[in-house]
Amino acid sequence: MATTPLHVIIIGAGTGGMCLAHGLKRAGISVAVYERDRTRTAGLHGYRVGIDPHGSRALKACLPPDLYETFVATCARDPKYFVFLDEHLKPTITIPLREGLDEVDSEKSVSRMTLRQVLFTGMEDHIHFGKTFTHYERREDGKVTAFFEDGSSAVGDVLVAADGANSRVRKQYLPHAQVEDARIISITAKVPLTEESKALLPKGLFPGIGLVVAPKGYSCILHWMEFPWDREGGLKNNIGGNDADLLANWPGLLFDNTRDYINWGFWASTDKFPADVMQRGGKELIQLALEMTPNWSPELRKLFSMGDPTTCFPINIRTSVPIEPWPSSNITLLGDAIHTMTPGQGVGANTALRDAHAIVRALTAVRDGHKPLVQAIHDYEGKMIDYGFKAVLESKKQTSGDQPIHKPYVGRLALAGMRGYLRLADRVPAMKRKMADDIYRYRGGEDED
Repeated sequence: MATTPLHVIIIGAGTGGMCLAHGLKRAGISVAVYERDRTRTAGLHGYRVGIDPHGSRALKACLPPDLYETFVATCARDPKYFVFLDEHLKPTITIPLREGLDEVDSEKSVSRMTLRQVLFTGMEDHIHFGKTFTHYERREDGKVTAFFEDGSSAVGDVLVAADGANSRVRKQYLPHAQVEDARIISITAKVPLTEESKALLPKGLFPGIGLVVAPKGYSCILHWMEFPWDREGGLKNNIGGNDADLLANWPGLLFDNTRDYINWGFWASTDKFPADVMQRGGKELIQLALEMTPNWSPELRKLFSMGDPTTCFPINIRTSVPIEPWPSSNITLLGDAIHTMTPGQGVGANTALRDAHAIVRALTAVRDGHKPLVQAIHDYEGKMIDYGFKAVLESKKQTSGDQPIHKPYVGRLALAGMRGYLRLADRVPAMKRKMADDIYRYRGGEDED
């Protein structure tokens, strides 16, 4: 069978872009990734991302088998509970999470920096660091040229925007596609997991995830992350067998500074924060979190104060405005470059991985002569626009400054109603099961071909 040679340019070496690069390489399709970070360790990439079955299926399909096994081995210990708490750290409901019996169709917790290093493994010859994209030009021969700030350029048959919410590719290609503020700001930091820090939180939270819901619409997520390696980077005593071999031989650990930690993320509607919050440094942000929570649990405030200032930064939560399908071409987009979403459903990274897998399938069909290039990209975009923007809207429902809980008077009633419902559900098994099912509702339905 005659094949169509392709060279694919990917702008951005994030989760979706690197998954795509692996998938294309595995399919024998030429690929090059251009990343603005100057090194593979640059940037703050140390926080948790939950990988659902959508994400795991994409990673397993795109990564070499041994690298996928390494990804699984580098995941943090599975959380067993999702606990809702009040600002005094008193639980309102504890929801058991499903046990991960299958390495693919299960939930996983991984550090973003660790996942980044996994995805860079074996791709060193395909990634070009220090390349900040400026614009593209279409060529008469049908190819596309990408230009970079350092004066260099690259030519490809396909250009894929994987450059995040502030995508320069999107701004040129789809200037009408807008990203708006969700009117939520978050402050987040890491605390090393020690006996002292662990003792500050309720025993029932370990191993689990905690969500504090408090007056004024204030909330705080607590992620407990424990990895197979110790503070010195050596394997822990309880790690053995194949996992030990994979980790011992994985070069990515040399570039990964992730160690056991508790990640806290405090958020509220934008109007609750000072106007200069996005310009403040780590120490100032930690102090701000303390100033905004004077009546919260002393233990939780202590945890805030123990946050590592070098890991603390503010996040202005943003969300895409869904748009209608556009005429397809040899330029396409994935992940936050086209469907930025709030963390409300926790599916942003997984949707990007799903996109990556779908693009690999589309371009493999082109390579094998089953579809013309633009038709294959059109088919991908049709499905991606549907599931991607659905995820955007569902996520916005969960995390938006428009929610009643953020309003001055209605918010008190909304909080009281929420807490009453949670306490009731904690005593009624059927209600608790429904809440558990709702957590997984958008996380792992079968992917479409």
